[in-house]
Amino acid sequence: MAKLGRFKNDKAREEYMRTYRELEKQWRIPSATLDVSTSYGTTRVRKAGAGEGVPIVLMHSLGGNSLSWDHVIEDFARDHLVYMPEMIGAPGLSVQTAPLDETGFGTWFGEVLDGLGVDQVHLVGYSQGGWQALVIGTTQQARLASLTVVEPTGTLTKIKWSLLWTMIRIGARPTDKNLRKMNARLNPGVTLTDAEYAGVKAALGYSPTIGYPKMFTDDRLATITTPTLALLGSESLAINPQLAEQRLRDNVPSCEVEIVPKAGHGIFHQFPKLVTSRILDFTRRYEPTDARHGE
Repeated sequence: MAKLGRFKNDKAREEYMRTYRELEKQWRIPSATLDVSTSYGTTRVRKAGAGEGVPIVLMHSLGGNSLSWDHVIEDFARDHLVYMPEMIGAPGLSVQTAPLDETGFGTWFGEVLDGLGVDQVHLVGYSQGGWQALVIGTTQQARLASLTVVEPTGTLTKIKWSLLWTMIRIGARPTDKNLRKMNARLNPGVTLTDAEYAGVKAALGYSPTIGYPKMFTDDRLATITTPTLALLGSESLAINPQLAEQRLRDNVPSCEVEIVPKAGHGIFHQFPKLVTSRILDFTRRYEPTDARHGE
């Protein structure tokens, strides 16, 4: 039988749910949750905001969930309906019933949108969510009004072995001290709350099955025809920003790239107002004409 994503034991599940509830208490604005059926299981989706334009879908990073967007949700949801799915086969409240890897990301995404009754969205992916968003961009072009990727790991340039080794070592011994040390190295300028650290640690109690990001070939990048924005940190350890920029400009037909000075991989937390403003400016250009006139 093919393996499915699961918590390692009941204790791990209970601890994850405890940290999830604590983070949910800190959520800044009204929201609702929905469970959407797909071929791969039930996807938990958080919904917030309102607006007449094209909705925004936010794809979270490794170990994150729909609550990871708390620090930017007010800006995104001010004039838009925002959907935040929790990836199947990864930590969260989605429930996997069939194997899923990147060959099925597009199908899964299309079924989530169908379940939500949404035809087209602005898709935004951060870190591991950027990998998933790029994959979706190769097969679901008709469902995307725009595509934004922020620090998409492992897809445009190789992750340094030294960083991978550090992540593996800390994952094997995830003490508070080690997790804080890892965050300081990977995400300089970003300070997480105790509740956020507890959530990161609890996510390690889940055994994911969706695989890991794979390098995109030039030909594969060229299949992304959706208007695309890439935001990269000039000091990122997870990606080579200059090489990533060149690959995107050379291969993605309609792409804008911005390397943000002094930003690391944690750019979404380090400069949240700058990032959300840049994304919203970009998506606004790809709204239907009547929606733009209504702003």
